[in-house]
Amino acid sequence: MTSTDFLTRLFLAVAVGLCIGFERQWRNKTAGIKTNMLVSTGSAIFVLLSILITEEDGDVTRIIAMIVSGVGFLGAGVIFREGANIHGLGSAATIWCSAAIGSMAGAGFLKEAIFSAVLVVGINIIIEPLDKWLRGRK
Repeated sequence: MTSTDFLTRLFLAVAVGLCIGFERQWRNKTAGIKTNMLVSTGSAIFVLLSILITEEDGDVTRIIAMIVSGVGFLGAGVIFREGANIHGLGSAATIWCSAAIGSMAGAGFLKEAIFSAVLVVGINIIIEPLDKWLRGRK
């Protein structure tokens, strides 16, 4: 892998984490810009490191599997209960998506990572009003 490839993948992970985090912070949700940028970037770094270390005969999917489980613990930290209500599930799921998209960027699937980030931000923007409307009907 060239230095340009490495930096392009890493920069894209930072950028998609920024976009996803901006949407969360703009709406005053937990886990905003810094969290999503670090999760996306960290995931990309682990994938890139795995690629660099194992150039020819390694299995990058092992590190990706560990990212999935590790980020699950991080996501659990933003979920809290207030009476009968549970808050933070959307932010936890978004953190999980940031890790997946960062991993995708680190693995070199750049167009797919951009499309996925747009999709995650779109879901967070479109679904919240629909969710509030559906909850209000009860």
